Amino acid sequence: MSVYQVNPLEDSRWPSFLDRRPDSSVFHSTGWLEALRRTYGYEPVVYTTTPPGQELSSGIVFCKIHSWVSGGRLVSLPFSDHCQPLTDGRSFAEVMDWLNTSRSVKHWKYVELRPLSGTDNFHSDLAQSESFSLQVLDLRPDLDTIFRNFHKSCVQRKIHRAEREGLTYQEGRSESHLAQFYELLLLTRRRHGLPPQPLAWFRNVVRYLGEAVSIRIVSKNGQPIASIITLRFKDVLVYKYGCSDSRFNNLGGNSLLFWKAIQDAKLAEHRQFDLGRSETDNPGLISFKENWGAASSPLHYYRLPAQHAARLTSGWRGRFAKNVFSILPDSILSATGKLLYRHIG
Repeated sequence: MSVYQVNPLEDSRWPSFLDRRPDSSVFHSTGWLEALRRTYGYEPVVYTTTPPGQELSSGIVFCKIHSWVSGGRLVSLPFSDHCQPLTDGRSFAEVMDWLNTSRSVKHWKYVELRPLSGTDNFHSDLAQSESFSLQVLDLRPDLDTIFRNFHKSCVQRKIHRAEREGLTYQEGRSESHLAQFYELLLLTRRRHGLPPQPLAWFRNVVRYLGEAVSIRIVSKNGQPIASIITLRFKDVLVYKYGCSDSRFNNLGGNSLLFWKAIQDAKLAEHRQFDLGRSETDNPGLISFKENWGAASSPLHYYRLPAQHAARLTSGWRGRFAKNVFSILPDSILSATGKLLYRHIG
């Protein structure tokens, strides 16, 4: 076989290929790839064994990242929880062999894959680099059954508390919705001692994914207290970002948001609610998602060549860095995120 390059933002075969693949996700979509390109300058590329002019039968999408801080690399895909290679074993091995051979010529430090299912049986040179836990809620049961499967005290009672508190709910994707979300995001990232993602990123996600994006907000007496962003692709709803004002967490606003999202997903006849990846050393977050009845499964990332994954974000987790980020003014905190994120995808 030969390996060919495809521009997924320009080649009309890519969207139709995604429609045919049951394992494609929102992270493969042209909207997500365009948002990555517009915000961070990453160059999307698909490597395939399908010759030009023929209907695509396989493809692995990457972003080319060029950074003077973290070096050049090929990642599938940055800021994406997972991105399954859309190919069979033989084609996968052919593409990975080609990438392994081309790596030094292209000056890539490494090639990274973030598959939903393991690829170690496909290519002997791939080495596991990072591990996470992925939680997915099955939406096929009826709503009453889904609700009964929620943890009684950790979820059901909080939903009822939110309803008693008279919290108001809104959903949209306007600039006003985004401004309310981002204000809460700044609070949350400061609380965690981390810089926020650039506002331009969220604007581009809304612009290029369009109606697939929902910004969900709950308020108390007109004041936004919690918000999440969900993405829709085919019959899957994806939870991607969440934030809140911790002073009001006892009111159950976050629980109400997830419950509204699940109700909307059922109305749209979605099959799954992808709650995203969780750090394995964050049992609280994993428990929060499992309390909704979500099933956990391991999520492994892989690299060529074999090497330990040294994440640039690990430097943000030190006490000094957290203390600095926690006291920065909003404008400087946002500017810090805008400066750093393009180097860590």
